[in-house]
Amino acid sequence: MIVKEKIGHISNFEIGEKDIDYLYLDWFETGKRILHKKTTSGQEVVMKFLRENPQLGQGDILYADDSRLIVIAIRPCESLIINPRSKFELASLCFEIGNKHLPLFYQDDKLLVAYDAPLFRLLVSSGYDVIKEDARLENPLKTSVSPHGDSGKDSLFSKIMKLTSPTN
Repeated sequence: MIVKEKIGHISNFEIGEKDIDYLYLDWFETGKRILHKKTTSGQEVVMKFLRENPQLGQGDILYADDSRLIVIAIRPCESLIINPRSKFELASLCFEIGNKHLPLFYQDDKLLVAYDAPLFRLLVSSGYDVIKEDARLENPLKTSVSPHGDSGKDSLFSKIMKLTSPTN
């Protein structure tokens, strides 16, 4: 079966008596434009999203007929869950983790990142409120702005730090 777009979300769909056939993805597969996978029932699905990346999420529906739905399920993975104590700490964490070019997720007022041992040690030694546990990484933070630059102007990071500084 070839799928070219997602058709909805399970929260907004009349399920009725339909069977739900899950297509499990790892967090790093959710933005892929071309992907070959099998559902839990063994149905082969070829995703070919021709536009921008689809950013598939938990509960997205790829296919529906009279008897079944094919629904995305994101597998939980070993993750770091960071609870920022202030906006300043949130900005600092986003900058530091972004500098390591690690994908960052924001869920329930917490930052999440796939487990990385050196990052975990750094965050713990720096005094951040961080735990390691399995989590579903669903809401990636995105930016198209580069904070680096030596143009003599304030960088994005310095502007964020000024806005969130406790002295303001």
